[in-house]
Amino acid sequence: MPNVILDFEKPLLELENRIAELKQYAGEKGIDLEAEINILENRLRDLKKEIYENLTPWQRTQLARHPERPNALDYFKLLFTDFLPLCGDRCCGDDPALVGGIARFEGVPVTVIGHMKGHNTKENLARNFGMPNPEGFRKALRLAQQAEKFGRSVISLIDTPGAYSGAGAEERGQAWAIASNLFAFSRLKTPIIVIITGEGGSGGALALGVGDVLLMLENAIFSVISPEGCAAILWKDAQRAPEAASVLKLTASELLSLGLIDGVIPEPLGGAHRDPEGTADNIRAEIRRRLQELRQIDAEQLVAARWGRLRRIGCF
Repeated sequence: MPNVILDFEKPLLELENRIAELKQYAGEKGIDLEAEINILENRLRDLKKEIYENLTPWQRTQLARHPERPNALDYFKLLFTDFLPLCGDRCCGDDPALVGGIARFEGVPVTVIGHMKGHNTKENLARNFGMPNPEGFRKALRLAQQAEKFGRSVISLIDTPGAYSGAGAEERGQAWAIASNLFAFSRLKTPIIVIITGEGGSGGALALGVGDVLLMLENAIFSVISPEGCAAILWKDAQRAPEAASVLKLTASELLSLGLIDGVIPEPLGGAHRDPEGTADNIRAEIRRRLQELRQIDAEQLVAARWGRLRRIGCF
């Protein structure tokens, strides 16, 4: 069981603790309690299925933000080999909220980029909670343009509440950096696969979200604003965030039905943080399939198809 338990998971924790107590008692006393334990394990399995197959948008939002959910560097280790981090935007500095570099995917060189959150408060403070400054977006663009130059595909992992909105970020051109990425990524003559692994928040996500294929993990979210922000603006009450999550249409299944994403990658029961290796296996299979398809397309046709995909968004 994870260290952080969400409210809707508490009934599972109670059952798991009861099962652990029975197993310990049976071992200490030498009593056969296998039948009782099996009953509880079956009940636990059924309850897990009932809970996780009927999650509300707000509950999926909580899973997308889970502090133990794998971050970019976790996925880099699980999915790629020979990862070589590259730093700096050649203009202002390096941004720890956004990581990237060169790696190999099943032996083939690729460029990988991702927002970087921490697993605890100290790590999140060091990483600015995964909210990039302008230099982070410029670093991502530099790496993507380098990938185009050397014929490497780009794999972008998104997990951010949004771009950092502090005064310093605005002074250094936050809006310009995001807009430049949108413009440049739409024209890069190399395959780009985008995967939203956790939160896909506002312009911070869009700046890395332009590609040939946009995928989401099953419990990820993608929205122009957070549920709390939406509730505060619409109803002047951030406590109505669960209600806002339901109307924002931010879950993977809802966005797939609207045609805004191209596929949903399943997660193990309970979320990616319960089985990072299993989640990575699902992501790997999808990257492999998509790269095989995209590498067969001529560069000019690739860009034209990408542009067409972007222009179709919002047309019903």
